[in-house]
This record gives sequence, structure tokens and C-alpha cells, in this order.
Amino acid sequence: MNPARWFVALALAAAACAAQADSVDTLRAFVRDVQSGAADFTQTVTSPDGKKTKTSSGSFEFARPNRFRFAYTKPFEQVIVADGQKVWIYDRDLNQVSSRKLAQALGATPAALLAGGDLDKDFKLEALPDRDGLAWVEAAPRAEGGTLQSVRVGFRGKELAAIEIRDAFGQTSLLRFGKMATNQPPIASRFQFAIPPGADVIEQ
Repeated sequence: MNPARWFVALALAAAACAAQADSVDTLRAFVRDVQSGAADFTQTVTSPDGKKTKTSSGSFEFARPNRFRFAYTKPFEQVIVADGQKVWIYDRDLNQVSSRKLAQALGATPAALLAGGDLDKDFKLEALPDRDGLAWVEAAPRAEGGTLQSVRVGFRGKELAAIEIRDAFGQTSLLRFGKMATNQPPIASRFQFAIPPGADVIEQ
């Protein structure tokens, strides 16, 4: 390789490394600067062998510290609400509610990554190559023995675009976000949960 081509190749390699490093900085900046957010999402769950998939969709909201709301609308209705103290899960078809203390439910989870917690304390961060037009960061839980193997966060520029979750059993869940709005004044009632009349309640 002549010197000119070698220099170009070196410059391109350095630029790629810098872009990947920037993706870690983008995640840190998102966690630091974005205090609330709301988006639509589509979730695809893939079995460990890659042959079976399930798709669902709904809306997602969060407000720091430690408040979030997932509202699934398809293929069935389910609501997951963290009010800062507890996490509530409501299955409308079963009219059943389960709840857990927030600290027990979150741990090193994607929800903790976005809505609260200590990013560098809970996760080991590593920049990954760009894929599907997104800049990716892998966040591996520092705590051992959990059900979560890794979380990969994808950004389009500075905007959160996707989260890919792999559990300890090899199942993958990919959430793609659309119409993300950030740092809008949060509506407090969205992060409160009232037990529906007649619902069975399970405390965990």
C-alpha cells in the first residue's frame, strides 16, 4: 500500500473508532440531560433459536427519577407503571395486578438504565459498530447471576431509537421507538396507578 492510501485507511479507521467512542458519550449524555421522554414503540421478541417471534406495540413514557410507564395496546392490553416506590403490572384481560418494590424490580434493567440508577455503577459500557443506520452501545450488567445478559442501546444522532435486550436464556427482545419527545413537562398522573375495581392483587 502506498503512503497516501495507508494514510487514508488510517484516517478512516481512526474516524470509525472515534464514532464508536462517541456512542458511549451519547448514552451518557442522554442519561444525564434527558429528564423525561415519551415515544411509541414496537417490540419484537425472538426465541433463542431465532425461529419464533412475537410482536407487540404501545407507548412508553419516563420521568426521572424512577418513574416510567409502558402501555401495551397490541396484541393485548397491559400496563406497567413505576411510581417511584413500586412497579405495578396490570393485565386487563385477567383483571389482575401484581406489584413489587421498585428496588427489587429494577436492578440493572433497561428501565433502570433509562429512568434512574447509576449508569456506570450498574453497567459496563462498550461502543459497538454501527448497524441498521444506528450507533450502538452495549451495557452489560456488572452484577452477576441476574436474568439479563446484555442491553444494547441504539441512537440515531442524539435520539434514542432502539433497545435490544438479551436475557440469560438467549431470548432477544428488540424495542424500536418512534416519535420520541424529550424533556416535556411530565404529567404526574401518568406515573400513578389505581387498582381497578375487582382486580386480583398479587404482592411480590
